[in-house]
Amino acid sequence: MPFLIALCATGVVTAALVLCQAWLLARSISSVFTTHRTDGLAGWCLLLAAVFAGRAVTSWATEWLSHRAAAAVKSQLRGDLLGARLARPTDSSVSSATLITLVTTGLDALDGFYSKYLPQLVLACIVPVVLATAIGFQSLTSVIIIAVTIPLIPVFMALIGWRTETAMTRRLQVQTRLANHFSDLMSGLVTLQVFGRARAQLKGLRRTEGANRTETMRTLRISFLSSFVLELLATLSVALVAVTIGFRVAAGGMDLRTALFILILTPEVYLPVREVGARYHDSADGMAAAEAAFSVIERSQTPSNLPSASGRSRAAGGSGRPIEVPSPREARLVLDGLTYRYPGAPSPALSGLSLAVAPGELVALAGHSGAGKTTALDCLLGFLAPDEGRILIGDLDLTGADPDTWRAWRRRLAYVPQVPGLLRGTIADNLLLGTAGSAALPSHTAPVKTLPPEVLRDCLDRCGGRSLPLNKEIDDDAEGLSAGERRRVAMARALLRVEHGGAGMMVLDEPTAGLDDVTEADVLATLRSLGYSVLVVSHRPQVLQDADRVVTLESVVSS
Repeated sequence: MPFLIALCATGVVTAALVLCQAWLLARSISSVFTTHRTDGLAGWCLLLAAVFAGRAVTSWATEWLSHRAAAAVKSQLRGDLLGARLARPTDSSVSSATLITLVTTGLDALDGFYSKYLPQLVLACIVPVVLATAIGFQSLTSVIIIAVTIPLIPVFMALIGWRTETAMTRRLQVQTRLANHFSDLMSGLVTLQVFGRARAQLKGLRRTEGANRTETMRTLRISFLSSFVLELLATLSVALVAVTIGFRVAAGGMDLRTALFILILTPEVYLPVREVGARYHDSADGMAAAEAAFSVIERSQTPSNLPSASGRSRAAGGSGRPIEVPSPREARLVLDGLTYRYPGAPSPALSGLSLAVAPGELVALAGHSGAGKTTALDCLLGFLAPDEGRILIGDLDLTGADPDTWRAWRRRLAYVPQVPGLLRGTIADNLLLGTAGSAALPSHTAPVKTLPPEVLRDCLDRCGGRSLPLNKEIDDDAEGLSAGERRRVAMARALLRVEHGGAGMMVLDEPTAGLDDVTEADVLATLRSLGYSVLVVSHRPQVLQDADRVVTLESVVSS
């Protein structure tokens, strides 16, 4: 709101300066022509210079305000996008390449909207009205012509804008497809080279790049055509006013000063409206990116991530006060009839799953690939909102709870996904993310070391990581570690979270995949000795054998 108020103020100042400029020019030029003398012309020139300086300052202030607003909005949207991604880290509908495109070049295009289009839109709402009113006091005929012709420009702008919006949206989709294609190729380049298929991908990459080039050129053609139409319409309108004024001056019905005043103001009436049409194309990319960003953000606002009356009523008795989530160390976890269908899927990925995990119990969730085991964990963690069923921890129903409740619940859990995430730094730095002091991620350069190395070493050894030194450096995405070593580090981090970070339950998705039998036995022995609740998804026979109970998505098998 302050930004719009400031823009309106600069618009009013701009209109006043344009009026002063037109009056000074008309007054000085008509004086020279009628008197054939240049006496006092220097004073008029100084006043004009002051007006020109005022317009320059106003233009600079408008641009400065616009860039500040654009920076603030982009920062807010980028934060919201990353927050939406963190709220649903398992959401496969938004790829990393799509997110990168939106956060970088996509939202950068908002500069065109805030620094070019929006200021001109404000000027187009203020300046023509003020100037046309001033012209109306001098010539009723001229203002009637302006009133009839100027609405035609927004009409043509709307017609062209609909076409441009479609083209820009299509271009952003093609650009995102190109980014996804390139990202997939880069991530799988080593595999493609091993099988000799790297060069075979050039054809598909060239096809995607060609589609991007075609859409870009189509957008440019629309932009040039629309600019031509708007310029032609404005030029003809100004010419029509000029012709009528010329006839009236020739007939003696209007003096030279008034005629010059109207002639100088008339183009200024049409200029802001023309600029809005021209600047629309500068903003179209940003608007398309913003719509895509809003779509991602809104998609993350599932019932499990939004405050809801029903959630507050069940979770807090309708008081809206912060609630205490029971710890799985003392409370029983129950999944009751969970069903979830992914958008657009013909059948549910999870159908009627019911299970219970008592304090200190190790429960394994089994089933064939695609049966919905990972989907069940996503529902348990609040990343997905089940279509049916309930999630109970003690007497607290988490279904439909507000975001604070879900965050409090996730703090009670130590979660290890199928592909654990590790940050650039040492193994010790990554282990410390599981401690209570890592509510905010520690800096890579100055990690918060809240535990002595002996504790970290003990947890890593108990998870089969005896050969991994704590000071070993790893790169982004755990580069430098094998898949099995990555899981050992993630398991040790989850163990630290349970023993030193306040979590009361471990939720593990295929934690022993890629581990040898000896290491797997060490991990299972550690899990059995914890005394905390453990829910583990696994296909491994040894895990299913050591579990207190094995739950499949079709039946319950007691071990």
